[in-house]
Amino acid sequence: MRIQLWSYNYDPEPTGIGPVSKVLAQGLLQRGHDVSVVAAHAHYPAPVWGTRLLPYRETRDGIPVLRLPLWVGRGSAAERYRQELTFLAAQMAATPWLGRPDVLVSASPSFPALLPAMLNARARRVPWAIWLHDILPDGAAATGLVDEGRLLSAARGFERAAYARADRIVVLSSAFTVNLVEKGVPEDKISLIYDPATRRPQAAGNGHGPSRPPRLLSMGNIGFSQGLAPLVGAFERSTVLAGTPVKLAITGNGVAAEDVRRELITDRVEMLGVVDDASLEAQLQQASVALVTQHHEGAEFNIPSKLMNFMAYGLPVLAAVNPTGEVARIVEAAGAGWVVDSARPEAFPAKVKEILEAPDDIERRGEAARRYAQEHFSVDRFATRFDETLRELADRPAGRFGRSR
Repeated sequence: MRIQLWSYNYDPEPTGIGPVSKVLAQGLLQRGHDVSVVAAHAHYPAPVWGTRLLPYRETRDGIPVLRLPLWVGRGSAAERYRQELTFLAAQMAATPWLGRPDVLVSASPSFPALLPAMLNARARRVPWAIWLHDILPDGAAATGLVDEGRLLSAARGFERAAYARADRIVVLSSAFTVNLVEKGVPEDKISLIYDPATRRPQAAGNGHGPSRPPRLLSMGNIGFSQGLAPLVGAFERSTVLAGTPVKLAITGNGVAAEDVRRELITDRVEMLGVVDDASLEAQLQQASVALVTQHHEGAEFNIPSKLMNFMAYGLPVLAAVNPTGEVARIVEAAGAGWVVDSARPEAFPAKVKEILEAPDDIERRGEAARRYAQEHFSVDRFATRFDETLRELADRPAGRFGRSR
């Protein structure tokens, strides 16, 4: 098949959706498909790749990529809207020149970029799949990015229209399935495909364990949805951890990084910023416990891909999240770590203390994490499931679900 992947984020971006989109494109290419990618100029989690004012083409690992210009900005709601809308405009302008694939896959976010994909799929009568990483109207409301009102109502209306028009919606969480079904999406239109672990340890063993000084690792985007600042504040000010030789290393950057930095009062926390691949590998090798955090209020709207990578490294996970959400469910079902309610930051350092007092448990849960990742988060399983889904979709009349609703 000729498959077009429209993904706001793509290689060489080191975290988030970019690496997962790269794995998908390569997996489909290896299964004999003709794959092309339409992406924004690399910009996440920080704009360290300069600026391009015009579209350009490149080939990455045998896959042709059309890069579209972007007015990068994430420091405020207005800058985020501007960034999203410039990508929307660039996609609209590029659409007539993209040709007709057999299947079109749109990664979301970008949320506004679903519009040109929807229009293009309808005009060319191409089967269209949404690959849903975030439920953005819910996420924007929960993190305060958008207040209740006309804008949020319009976003929810567009969300319903996109779901109705799509021929398939691929989700990465059973919580997403529940969310969409409650919004009226037919369940047989939804495919659950967990994101894979996009990294693998580059050396035998990963260096963590009871013989090393305890070290927690958080990596990836530092945004509002991670809710990291109050947890770091509680960690820094905790008397429970007094005298405990523990470090928290934070790699990555984002709009909430300064909020986190303002909480630093000791040398317990190291903020390393965006690091290169070799440095990130070293951090993963040195870590004793992985930290995954999520602010939660209302519906669950994303699943961090770092969870899959941490588990693939055999790192037990301390999940400061919604204890009834999907991250907590995965960690508990795998026996791969511990869960603490992120709405109670004061419970976080106490849980760290409890974990460090049971080094054998750290090792046992780390092995459970590795086994679960090998079974559920392998690249081959992910690519095979996507391949089967797209083949089945290509055999159906385009827009079947959309026209029947």
